[in-house]
Amino acid sequence: MADVSTHHRAEYESAPEIIVSAPGTVNLMGAHTEESEGMVLSVALNRRMYVAVSRRKDQSLRFFAGDLSERKRATISGVKYKREDRWANLPKGVIVQLLERGTVMPGLNVTISGTVPSGIGLASSAAVSGAVITALDTLLALELTHQQQVAIAVAAERDFMNRTVGRSECITALRAEADCAMQIDGRSGEYAAVGLDLAGIKLLVTDSKVPISPARSEYEERLADCLTCVDVLQERRPGRALRDFTLEDLDEAMGRIPESTRRRCLHVIRENQRVVEMVNALRRRDWHSAGRLLTRSHASLRDLYEVSCPEIDWLVKRAVETDGVLGARITGNGFGGCAVALVEEGAVNAYYERLDEYERIFGFHPEAFVCDASVGARVEEEIA
Repeated sequence: MADVSTHHRAEYESAPEIIVSAPGTVNLMGAHTEESEGMVLSVALNRRMYVAVSRRKDQSLRFFAGDLSERKRATISGVKYKREDRWANLPKGVIVQLLERGTVMPGLNVTISGTVPSGIGLASSAAVSGAVITALDTLLALELTHQQQVAIAVAAERDFMNRTVGRSECITALRAEADCAMQIDGRSGEYAAVGLDLAGIKLLVTDSKVPISPARSEYEERLADCLTCVDVLQERRPGRALRDFTLEDLDEAMGRIPESTRRRCLHVIRENQRVVEMVNALRRRDWHSAGRLLTRSHASLRDLYEVSCPEIDWLVKRAVETDGVLGARITGNGFGGCAVALVEEGAVNAYYERLDEYERIFGFHPEAFVCDASVGARVEEEIA
């Protein structure tokens, strides 16, 4: 927090009026289910993005990325998406959504800094959007509801930036509770905290350093497969998304849909069930069952939904071969990025030793860190 305040003072020669932080997110279970109105289980990281804001006397919008030493500008009347503005499009997207809702917006100085790595599937963008929304809601006394905050966060990326963002990421960034995972319904948007009592167990996130670089068409192809399957399944009984159908329904459709489509839908239906099973395991503190669910989920993402990569497959395989590692899987959208593992506290060093072997084989220097379940967006400092 001190960094973002220092950056703000140095850049604008004035103190911020408010500082807000929001966490990154790790998907614990429920990968690629949300697109089919399914269930998601996510955890807020103990790594956060910080946003400092102060009002200006003119109609200018000034944005400063303290960690990058980059500056971007706009005006209230001329704010629009610009590809070259990259990170600054996140706060601009929030501002546009507020303007469309009739908010009287002053000129703003905005500074962004934080510790959530970008581009590796830990929802750094949702953290920034969540922090900006909370800051402006508080600073301008907008009194937004929780649902409005989430809608603005989603629209800031989907509508303004034309990027795919899960509502679950935005809900977690805004509403997560300490020492809890968040069970989120992709259809209704309802959510509930699930206690995450990890005494003697560590939740480790490993950045493989493999860049996430799938073509947009890869995601769209998988989504199209699920929609095609739903169309076929609807011929026998009603339902608007894969969450409305069972494995038996999918078996009955064999021969009427391509095998590749069936496999991808099989992942989604089973993954929805794994979310329920994972919640039950966490409530029982049954870490071995939880670990097995993680590993099964990875196998499904690798073999059925086909969004893993050799490097993360290696990380997961070697991890689960290590005594005291209860399970592991790829997290995020896939095609690179991060893995998440449940590890007994006494096995953490052995897990780290495996990473040295990974670097020798693949040439990437991975980074692993313990994920302590954090809280959602919060005001860190407010100057009256």
